[in-house]
Amino acid sequence: MKKLIATLLTCFGLVSGAFAAAGGIEWDKFPREKMQDMAALQNGAKLFVNYCLNCHSAAFMRYNRMRDIGLTELQIKNNLMFATDKVGDTMKIAMDPRQAKDWFGAAPPDLTVIARSRADGSKGSGADYLYTYLRSYYADDTKATGWNNLAFPSVAMPHVLWELQGVRGATFAEETDPHDHAKKIHIFKGYEQLTPGTMTNAQYDNAVGDLVAYLQWMGEPAQGQRFRLGVMVLLFLLVFTVFAWRLNASYWKDVK
Repeated sequence: MKKLIATLLTCFGLVSGAFAAAGGIEWDKFPREKMQDMAALQNGAKLFVNYCLNCHSAAFMRYNRMRDIGLTELQIKNNLMFATDKVGDTMKIAMDPRQAKDWFGAAPPDLTVIARSRADGSKGSGADYLYTYLRSYYADDTKATGWNNLAFPSVAMPHVLWELQGVRGATFAEETDPHDHAKKIHIFKGYEQLTPGTMTNAQYDNAVGDLVAYLQWMGEPAQGQRFRLGVMVLLFLLVFTVFAWRLNASYWKDVK
């Protein structure tokens, strides 16, 4: 039994270490106030449809569910539907998974619950990861796509938002590995803006926050309603507890 527990702990440590190594950098905090901002969620939906839905599907999400973020069916049909004409359809893409695998080396994952699946207890939420990842691309001529990413080194996905952010290079310094003085390691020092984008850095960060807010919302569209209902239930229980406490005191006062 002790050997089994030790083996499980060792495996857990290896898996945790693998995930930590894959991240590469500390994750930035996603601006969570955007989850309560309908305009941000609507802009995120627009960015998702225009930049993500070409290759990635959201097969467990229906277009008409976006009514929950304040959009009408007419707005959805006119502005956000390019692959179907039925507002009740799921957000699928026309790309064949086998062709995608041939083109990209792997089929692009479905993004319906991507924000929930990327959470790491030691670093942050899935939204934190996505917010960091989409802001960590830099040009790298050694890669097939011409792009690399600090949060996901050697990522196969190109920088689809490069027109908004512009092209950035990354500056590294070669230093001695503190654990092995015979080895040299590259330490990230900062970004260099090579060509400007259509947005400033602040505008781009804000747009990415909107997109990630939509991805987070899409993973559980009823999340806001669930939270509101939970607060109402707790308030009801609190009021009911006061009444029950006073009623109990009334029943037992004569006995005492």
